[in-house]
Amino acid sequence: QVQLVESGGGLVQAGGSLRLSCAASGRTFGSYAMGWFRQAPGKEREFVAAIGRIGEPTYYADSVKGRFTISRDNAKNTLYLQMNSLKPEDTAIYYCAAGGRIATIVRLEYDYWGQGTQVTVSS
Repeated sequence: QVQLVESGGGLVQAGGSLRLSCAASGRTFGSYAMGWFRQAPGKEREFVAAIGRIGEPTYYADSVKGRFTISRDNAKNTLYLQMNSLKPEDTAIYYCAAGGRIATIVRLEYDYWGQGTQVTVSS
């Protein structure tokens, strides 16, 4: 089992950047593929990015490709999401998730979730 805690959210102007972090408990972080998802008000939770257990492969939603970068530091038990060129439509609660052995864009493949961190992008 793994516990996940996100941080780094906040209010930023359009065009700005934020870096989200997800700290994982336990010594098994490196055995999980990881992902970032987001949920805007009134919308379903959607896939943002995923990363394999050793840092590859990586996958991105089309809406964030070229602007967001997912990475991980297994020595620090931490997952990151660097978000650049932010847009108002990126406003959402961002969740990190731990899944199985293989990175996937499928939400149901993730077993453990953090509590989320709010990202608000003003126009």
